[in-house]
Amino acid sequence: MYHYAWALAALSSISPIVVSASPLASRGPSYVSHPDRLAGVKEAFQRSWDGYYEYAFPNDSLKPISKSYDNDRNGWGASAVDALSTALIMENDEVVKQIVDHITTVNFNQTVEGGEGVSVFETTIRYLAGMLSGYDFLTGPFRGKIDEKSVNTILDQSVKLADLLSVAFDTPSGVPINNLIFNGPNGPVTSDDTTNGIATIGTLILEWTRLSDLTGDDKYAKLTLAGEEYLLNVKNPEVGEPYPGLIGTDVNVKDGTFASGNGGWNGGDDSFYEYLIKMFLYDTERFGLFKDRWITAVDSSIKYLASHPSSRPELTFLAAYNGAGKENLNFVSSHLACFDGGNVILGGLTLDNQAYVEFGLKLVEACHETYLGTVTGIGPESFRWQDSKLGNATNNAAAPSDQSAFYAKNGFWISSSAYVLRPEVIESYYYAYRATGDSKYQDWAWDAFLNINKTCSIGVGFSAVMDVNAPGGGSFYDSQESFWFAEVLKYSYLIQAGEAEYQVSADHDNQWVFNTEAHPVKVVGKPI
Repeated sequence: MYHYAWALAALSSISPIVVSASPLASRGPSYVSHPDRLAGVKEAFQRSWDGYYEYAFPNDSLKPISKSYDNDRNGWGASAVDALSTALIMENDEVVKQIVDHITTVNFNQTVEGGEGVSVFETTIRYLAGMLSGYDFLTGPFRGKIDEKSVNTILDQSVKLADLLSVAFDTPSGVPINNLIFNGPNGPVTSDDTTNGIATIGTLILEWTRLSDLTGDDKYAKLTLAGEEYLLNVKNPEVGEPYPGLIGTDVNVKDGTFASGNGGWNGGDDSFYEYLIKMFLYDTERFGLFKDRWITAVDSSIKYLASHPSSRPELTFLAAYNGAGKENLNFVSSHLACFDGGNVILGGLTLDNQAYVEFGLKLVEACHETYLGTVTGIGPESFRWQDSKLGNATNNAAAPSDQSAFYAKNGFWISSSAYVLRPEVIESYYYAYRATGDSKYQDWAWDAFLNINKTCSIGVGFSAVMDVNAPGGGSFYDSQESFWFAEVLKYSYLIQAGEAEYQVSADHDNQWVFNTEAHPVKVVGKPI
């Protein structure tokens, strides 16, 4: 186990620094900066980076135990690109230069051997967004850290990558095909997929619109908007929209109709809803319909999906669904879905709707309980519960006998026990803190960070673990994915940090919006 000097310092009497939301703040909370905690997160970043840079760079992901690497994102250096915005925020100039030097040399025309399959979604949220965020930062608050030629090359590389991915949209409906095949004699081609999911369709528009706004070429925004239209205006609502604003998961590429009515806020659906309010935050003039659809989706979620475990009815989770009706609810959620509280809070701040903020805080509280309930103090990959109102309905089974005591105490039982260095719970703590200024959310984030360090620190980095309810996390996967840099470390840092223009604001002056990989991009509309 790797021990940090700051773990002891965190228990000392280093005084926090109180900062205001804004010199002209009229309603926003005050915030507290914790220099000791910031130093701890920085050290974790440096250790993770040093291991990656020595044993994995310029490949995608570090295997910290075997001191090797995975090319799980096509071999273009995913961890490096994903780390750029975090390194800038931490003002780690040496790492920033290493990453920018790498970006300027990447050949996006070619993947590593065996990595020919390219996900448009993953490539967009990690590589494209990482570069666009870096460009926005380096032409904005961090101007001057990197020479102008290299900064411009970052945008050039973004254009080259988007142009290569654009083949995905060459379909009869304009709904993109997510999975592409690179390295062929005629460049990238699409796979034979006949459907695509709403997250992989609906989580492109922020990044591709930003690229259009930076280049002055609207073709990128238009490509993503074509597929988005089928999600905003469902052609077959009897199948694809079981509840107002809440839609199915799979969309037919041929004609944009929905193939099923299964959905919710879990993986595969999640970031479609996330981006509805974020697009309005990005530009209120162009994306008013997105805001309206977000309101409809959240109102339906509160009315139809909010569920309270029979053993802990004070907790609130959002159920999934297999069509309309209580009999089709599925009482399952996930670490991925725990972003929902933060997103609802962000919408409440944006729309001056305190009811949304309060509901979001309830979701955050419930996800916090998933961390409190386990041996490691880290929440599981997925979990279930029995709804308090449906009784013994066929879709409302009791906890399995070997977890009945655990369920009675905690209000959920574990259906998948892994932790793969996901950020969503800390992400929602961040939004809760920025909305309220309540330092308990900083403490929750710090507790989570310390528990992750204790459980996942291994070898020359941090690794996913197999069982959060076993001592030490059970065993390791030997995997440090790129979003560890982009998200976990960034949110862990920002929640303890002082004011900056890219911090989420409760004062209607948000100048930046975070993509789903936690890369901040500059808004173009009036800050709200």
